[in-house]
Amino acid sequence: GPVDILVNNAGVAQSAPIHRIDLDDWNHLFRVNVTGTLLCTQAFLPGMVERGWGRVINIASVAGLSGAQYVAAYSATKHAVVGFTRSAASEVAASGVTVNAVCPGYVDTDMTQASVAQIVRSTGKSDEDALDAILSMSPQHRLLEPEEVAHAVVALCVDGARGINGQAIVIDGGSLLA
Repeated sequence: GPVDILVNNAGVAQSAPIHRIDLDDWNHLFRVNVTGTLLCTQAFLPGMVERGWGRVINIASVAGLSGAQYVAAYSATKHAVVGFTRSAASEVAASGVTVNAVCPGYVDTDMTQASVAQIVRSTGKSDEDALDAILSMSPQHRLLEPEEVAHAVVALCVDGARGINGQAIVIDGGSLLA
């Protein structure tokens, strides 16, 4: 059947000081995080517009709304996803289709565990201290659960959310405000 809801959720991360970002890593992050979002949206958005209803939700990151040390490449890709989201939303606003981004903070996933491991490798901190460094960024002092992100995505899919368009919904336990 037709696709009425598209969630672009593929993503990869990499961390390095700006002067050590490898161009191949930079290009890989952009291919997965940005180009993948474009290609999937191009594949399914026309049908949504034709049918007069649809939802595109792009999973970005709070890193797409701010900057942080050692994640310039990742942050740049997520800024691009947020910008793409807003432009796409503007293009299809009159069609009954909405396009939004969900911008989570650190979620209890393999990607966060890889971040912890990278901190351990680059700083010599223990696993516990590396995780504490991440947790200290959140006023709630915890990782988000994947279900919390999923609930936000589902909330954007209902008819009652038709007025939410072009937004970057932050789910981070208050970290961006801290």
